[in-house]
Amino acid sequence: MIPEDIQLIIDTAKESMNEAALYCKKQFSHIRAGKASPSILDNVKVNYYGSQTPLNQLANVNAPEARLLTVQPYDKSVLEDIEKAIMAAGLGLNPSNDGVMIRIPLPILSEERRKELVKKAKETAEEARISIRNVRRDANDEIKSTVQENSHPEDSRFEAEEVIQKHTDTFIKKIDEMLEKKEEEIMTV
Repeated sequence: MIPEDIQLIIDTAKESMNEAALYCKKQFSHIRAGKASPSILDNVKVNYYGSQTPLNQLANVNAPEARLLTVQPYDKSVLEDIEKAIMAAGLGLNPSNDGVMIRIPLPILSEERRKELVKKAKETAEEARISIRNVRRDANDEIKSTVQENSHPEDSRFEAEEVIQKHTDTFIKKIDEMLEKKEEEIMTV
């Protein structure tokens, strides 16, 4: 039986591991695969009246075709600023402005670019794994000190560490599966 104070540490650790997995999933959505996705532009910030504003707050972003994104600003006066921000974002995109909306044709990814994107996805996954392992280490340290401070039986410490390890394995497996799926998505022509 795991004491209540140690169970709280386990629950907190599980929550943190889940957040790392969700963050990894969100980062994967920003990595461009074969088809157009409005989430590619989520990190684009536009200089709007002196402040950096996320693009999705200034415009409607759509993917009407597999290789085309359209950006329709709510305020037409910000059209050129949006175009500049997209070019400056380092996404390798060339937007064209027709005075009403911005069209962004997505070039077909070369084999070299696909490999770069897979490498970026692997780095993102590794960061998430490291984050999860750090949570495990911190939780185990906290469990150890709690057992000593509150004179809990040593068995409860080992039981709690076992539960933490199971959560760690589960979330790392989840990240590996997401990475595998993203790699497949990127490499599909």
